[in-house]
Amino acid sequence: MKHPVDAHVGKRIRHRRWMVGMTQQQLADKVGIKFQQIQKYETGMNRVSASRLWDVADALGVSISFFFEGLSEGQIAAGTPQGDMMADKEALELVRSYYAIPEAQRRRLFDLARVLSEAA
Repeated sequence: MKHPVDAHVGKRIRHRRWMVGMTQQQLADKVGIKFQQIQKYETGMNRVSASRLWDVADALGVSISFFFEGLSEGQIAAGTPQGDMMADKEALELVRSYYAIPEAQRRRLFDLARVLSEAA
């Protein structure tokens, strides 16, 4: 059975990998392991050791604490998964695309989205 912390860390690995536009194979190559192991980490089936998490964090350009953000003790005790909107691949693609837009246009798009959401 998956431990909620392992599942959370795996989701955060996948989240960051998608945000930087990296494939499982590319991450595995940077860390020096097989891509299947990355798959197991991302699903929470395998635990990530401290030294491996250090390597993954380095490869993805984040601190180790990134992988634990949003995790609460109540969720661990209850064994409930976190409702993380950023675990959705479509949401991550949208965010990545958004930041690819030049800043002036991005600001206008943000303002439009805010107006539309207020009208809904």
